[in-house]
Formats: sequence, C-alpha cells, structure tokens
Amino acid sequence: MTEFADLWTAHRHVVRDVAYRALGSVAEAEDVTQETYLRLLARDNEPDAPPLDEPRAWLITVASRLAIDRLRAHEHSRRAYVGPWLPEPIVTDERTLPEDRVTLDDSVRMALLVVLEQLTPAERTAFLLHDVFDLGFDRIADVLGVSPASARQAASRARKRIGAHGEARFAVDPAAARRLSERFAAAASDGDIDRLVAVLAADATGHFDSGGVFPDAPTEVVVGAETVARQFLDGVGGRGLDFEVAEVNAEPGIVVRRRGRVVSVLALEFADDRISAIHGVGNPKKLGHVR
Repeated sequence: MTEFADLWTAHRHVVRDVAYRALGSVAEAEDVTQETYLRLLARDNEPDAPPLDEPRAWLITVASRLAIDRLRAHEHSRRAYVGPWLPEPIVTDERTLPEDRVTLDDSVRMALLVVLEQLTPAERTAFLLHDVFDLGFDRIADVLGVSPASARQAASRARKRIGAHGEARFAVDPAAARRLSERFAAAASDGDIDRLVAVLAADATGHFDSGGVFPDAPTEVVVGAETVARQFLDGVGGRGLDFEVAEVNAEPGIVVRRRGRVVSVLALEFADDRISAIHGVGNPKKLGHVR
C-alpha cells in the first residue's frame, strides 16, 4: 500500500493536467482524477496484477479514456450551448494551495484551449497526448480505439488546425502583458472608453461565456477595438465592480468582483503591445472553483 500511495502522489498532478486540458473543466478534471484513482486502487487490490512498468503512461492512458468518453458525451450539449463555450479559467495567486494547482505552461493558455475546442475529440486527445504529454502513438491508438497510423493522422490534423490560428501557443513578454492588463483594469474601473480602446488592438475580439445567464451578453464574437470596449462597458458600467489583475491560465488576466464575490474572469491574449482578444467567463457554474 505504501508503494501505491507513493505512485499516486508522484503522478496525481499529471492525471489532473491531462484531464483539464482535454475537458476544459476544473470540476470534470477532478472527477476524472478521482475515477482514475479508483481504477488504480482496484488494480492494486488485484492479487495477480503484474507491476506497472510505466505507471505515468498507464495513468495518462486511463485518464484520457475517461476524458474522451466525456468529450464525446458532451458534443451535443456544447453545440446547443447559448453563446460561446469557453474553458473554465484557472486563477492562481499566493493563496492557491500547491495540491490545487494545475501545472501552468503554454498548453494551458486560454488561446490554445479555445482552439482545442474546435477540434474533434480524437484530434484533441491525439494532439495533447503526443505533443504535450509525450505518449507514443501505440498508446494513443489504444485510447482512441484506432490504428497507430490513424492516431498519427489525428494529431497531424490537429497540429495544422492549431497552426492556422497563428501563435496560439505562445505569449508576449510577461511584464508588458501585465502592464496592459493593469491599464485595462484601471480604464474599466473608471469607465473610460478612450483609455480602454487605447490598450486594444484595432482588430481585437471579445468573447463572453455567460451560458445564457445574462440575457444582454453577446452570443457572437465581437470584433474591433471600439466595439469591444463599448460592449464591455455597456455590460459592466454602473454595476459597482472591482477589477483585479491576476494570473489567468498562466498569463496576466483580470478577475471581476462585486462586493468580494467573483462574477467574471477575463483571460486576455496579447500581440504587438496590445490586447488582441478578451475571453470573458461569467457563467456562475464555471466560476465556483475560483477563490
């Protein structure tokens, strides 16, 4: 049992990392992590089970199977979702406990996760397992229930579609991004549309995921600096909101609170010293994990 506990302690985080990137949901990632733990526990209790030669790969494989089952089950509900469906944001600060942290790297940035939402479950899984978690195509084929050649093709298609979205996987200078976020937060707090437009790229885009909770929220992508700024201020103006810069999915972003309660999280994309995209998550069901 000690060996089992050590194995799980060593690899628990990678299980959750796989599940979050696959599903875009913190709550579902925790569910998959728990289910994977139970599968490992059941295997440990089998008297004739051979030792795991590659425990990390075995755990990733199990978690991926559970995640892709959920992805496939969600396809219809996500197509019927009111407005854009955005991944649940991860907000981290000094108060976040180490055991609650998802590993933050390029693969968890909101820009990439949004693109992954446009892939098929097979493409998404093949790309993540090969390009992010370094699994071979034999194991990926086993997860997908296809041949290794088909798994390789799925990863290749995903890579091309991600590449078509430009530098979706990469960030600008963190200090510059933080300064832009601080300017955005200050302008939003003051309701100053000119200062807000000044930090946005001319072709900036705005997406807001309210899940239909806010009737006035746009259900389509908003394009253009002034249009985005005006739509944003129309939505938050006069509501007594506080805007705080925080780390959102490994990049500077903004947490919006009303009397201390989180009402929205803004994940930002940056390009050429401007904010190029705003991904706003306001669906309360997606914010319960944000402290």
